[in-house]
Amino acid sequence: MLIGEYEHSLDAKGRLIMPAKLREDIGEKFIITKGLDGCLFAFSLDEWKNFEQKLRSLPISNKDARDFSRFFFAGAMDCEIDKQGRFLISNNLRTFAELEKEVVIIGMDSRIEIWSKQKWHSTDSDISADEIAEKMQMLGI
Repeated sequence: MLIGEYEHSLDAKGRLIMPAKLREDIGEKFIITKGLDGCLFAFSLDEWKNFEQKLRSLPISNKDARDFSRFFFAGAMDCEIDKQGRFLISNNLRTFAELEKEVVIIGMDSRIEIWSKQKWHSTDSDISADEIAEKMQMLGI
């Protein structure tokens, strides 16, 4: 299970260290793509296959389904962790997520989210724990 919050810095080439605690679960090779809310998503190869199957099951005749699939597939790239524990994030994905120097990596159970530190901290403070609890109750949790 991918959990936790980690702060790291991008190097000049756009490489980021994968936290050791996440590295074992995500694997040495994984997929990174555009995520929701302005972050990036990273999936282990097995989780990507599960996600890919869900996208494939969407009706191609539905424009929203095509747009949703296009969003994730067009931004996707293979990543591999090097001997120093780093992986490269392409320029287009860094631009999408507004990643500059300081980055926050969070484990989200079946995926990792990669955020600009500034965006993460502004998102983190947008909603209170009480508001989250109320919304979760409406979802039956």
